[in-house]
Amino acid sequence: MGVTTPSGSEPDALDDLLTVLDLRHLEGWGPRGEDDAFRGDSVPGIARRVYGGQVLAQAIVAAGRTVPEGRNIHSLHGYFLREGSLEVPIDFAVERLRDGRSFSARRTHASQFGKPILSMIASFQEEQGGFEHTSPMPDDVPPPSEVRSAFEELAGIDHPAAKFWTDASAFELRHVGGSLYLGPDAAVRDGRPAPDTQMVWMRSRRPLASDDQLLHRALLAYACDQLMLEPALRVAGKSWMDVGGTVPMASLDHAMWWHRDVRVDEWLLYVQGSASAQGGRALGHTRVFREDGTLVASIAQEGMIRLPA
Repeated sequence: MGVTTPSGSEPDALDDLLTVLDLRHLEGWGPRGEDDAFRGDSVPGIARRVYGGQVLAQAIVAAGRTVPEGRNIHSLHGYFLREGSLEVPIDFAVERLRDGRSFSARRTHASQFGKPILSMIASFQEEQGGFEHTSPMPDDVPPPSEVRSAFEELAGIDHPAAKFWTDASAFELRHVGGSLYLGPDAAVRDGRPAPDTQMVWMRSRRPLASDDQLLHRALLAYACDQLMLEPALRVAGKSWMDVGGTVPMASLDHAMWWHRDVRVDEWLLYVQGSASAQGGRALGHTRVFREDGTLVASIAQEGMIRLPA
C-alpha cells in the first residue's frame, strides 16, 4: 500500500496521510517474538497531539495486514485511552483472536512510551451473498455542487485553525445548511433552538490511485472522526471557535460498521445526529451514503465534551 503522487505534482496533505498509513513491519518485535507488529508516524494536527482518527485508521491497516486475503473489515470497536504524542512513532501490536471459515477477529493495541493509547477489536469477513436492504438517504438533499466548500468558506482567513482546515486537510467538507467553523448554527444566531442533526458531504481532496478496500475503509474511519461530535456542538449552540477554550473535547470510544464497498475519493453524505449529552459526555451517530443513495457505513462515537449546563 504505497503512496502514489500524481505525475508532476507536489506532495499534499493526502500524500502525507497515505505515507503514515503505510506502516513499517517490525519483524520479531512483539513480546513473544511474533511478527504481527508495525510502526507508524503521525501527520500534524490542529491540536498539539495525535489526531484520534489517524491512530484508528493505522490500527485498521495493521489488523488488515494479518488477515487472509479477500477478507474486508466490516466492524470495529475501539477505545481512545491516552493522548498521543507527535514527537515519537506509534507502535501497533496485533493479536490474532480467531480465523474462522469466513470471519477473522483481531485485537490491535497502539502504544507510545510503553503505554497503550488505543485499543481496538475488529472483525473481517469474506465477501458473501445474501438478503439485502438499506435505509434510504434523506430526500431533497442538495448535491455537493450546490453546497459551499470549507475551502471557500475559510479561504483567506489568517488563523491557524482556518489554515489547517484548508491547507493541511486531506478531505474536503461541505456542510449542508452551514458549518460550525466560524460560529454557531444559524438558528442560535436568530434566537431559536439549534437542531441536533446535520448533513455533510465529504471526499478526499483528489482521486486515489488505489482500489484497495482496506485503505479506503481506513480512510473513512480517519475522515469521520473529525465530524462525530459536531451535532452535539450544534445543539449546544457552540462552534469550533469554542473547542479547546471554553469547551474541552476529545473522543472516548468509536464503533463502526461497513456495509458495502466504499471509495473516499467520491462524494459521501454523512447524515448525523446526537442522541444524548450528559455528565460531560455526548453521543454522536452517523450514517454514510454514496451519492446514489446507497448506505455504505454506520458509525457511533461517545466523546468527552464539557459543555456548561
